[in-house]
Amino acid sequence: MQTQSLKEVQIKFNDFAGEVESLYESLKIDKDVAKLSELRKKLEDPDVWQDNSRREEMRIAQTSIAALERKIEGWQKIKKEISNLLEYIEIALLEKEEKMADEFSKKLEKLQKEFTSLELQSLLSGTEDTCNAFLNIHPGAGGTESQDWADMLYRAYLRWAERSGFAVDIIDYQEGEEAGIKNVTILVKGLYAYGYLKAENGIHRLVRISPFDSNKRRHTSFSAVHVSPEISEDIEIDIQEKDLRIDTYRASGAGGQHVNKTDSAVRITHAPTGIVVACQNERSQTKNKATAMKLLKARLYERAEEEKQKEIESKSGERKDISWGNQIRSYVFHPYNMVKDLRTGHETGNIQAVMDGDFDAFIDAFLRFSASSKNS
Repeated sequence: MQTQSLKEVQIKFNDFAGEVESLYESLKIDKDVAKLSELRKKLEDPDVWQDNSRREEMRIAQTSIAALERKIEGWQKIKKEISNLLEYIEIALLEKEEKMADEFSKKLEKLQKEFTSLELQSLLSGTEDTCNAFLNIHPGAGGTESQDWADMLYRAYLRWAERSGFAVDIIDYQEGEEAGIKNVTILVKGLYAYGYLKAENGIHRLVRISPFDSNKRRHTSFSAVHVSPEISEDIEIDIQEKDLRIDTYRASGAGGQHVNKTDSAVRITHAPTGIVVACQNERSQTKNKATAMKLLKARLYERAEEEKQKEIESKSGERKDISWGNQIRSYVFHPYNMVKDLRTGHETGNIQAVMDGDFDAFIDAFLRFSASSKNS
């Protein structure tokens, strides 16, 4: 059943086109286009590749080109689609094809979703925001109850990654003794993975009637979520062998047939900082060590950036006590249903949707909150 006329759809398309153009101009995308052209010309100069002293400059230029291409491509695509569809609507109006109104209306809805994504990406301007992300979940005190809560969060983030089009590698997985998990680290792979997931850094609090309590009492549990960017191999981080303690052990948990047969899992402790990382997802101890070193490098890079910028809280490098007073978000299953972010105030009563991976509204609210805080 048609609900809108072609003329009404055209008006909405024109309004939307104006909204897109307004943000396009405010973000100075044309300047990015010019900068991209300039960087490409620089890399076309054969002399710069012969000068070893300019290798770092070229590496930075290549990184900038990749980031600019990703940013510009989405804007050019949506502007072109809007322009084309406005022409098609004009033709449909001339030919009095009112039956096309619903089809154009659906295309408008699709473009509006793409625009929302572009708008959100415009808030991701950090140098690491486009990177893959290491995500670690660690339960707080509370034994089985907290370990089960950590497992619930783990499954929720896997679902978020799947619905968001990200790939996931399980780096380290340690099962709980009775239920849940003692610790898990995953690598979420895809454009802006870190930019989005940095919103999840912090302590997550659960309130529910415990399925492990025969008296059906209400329990409060905590789990810490820590997110670090996977950094480029080109970035040098000074790691001294003498500062490392490397332990090998048999893999446990969901690791395939090789589990508990060989000492393939690797745990690395960095003595100066106390940072501990582990990997057990490969059959090869050598490969697990390489991945663990990559994770350690990411954590040390993040720590260095925090110290340099004097913004430890904003970069999440400081791991707080996993207890009362430090949570960023509360998930309440009893006596009512609600998920509330304590930083932004965003909340929803649809707790099941969140546990099924619908974190987008919370991530959106955090990114906008962070952007407004920086501008105030």
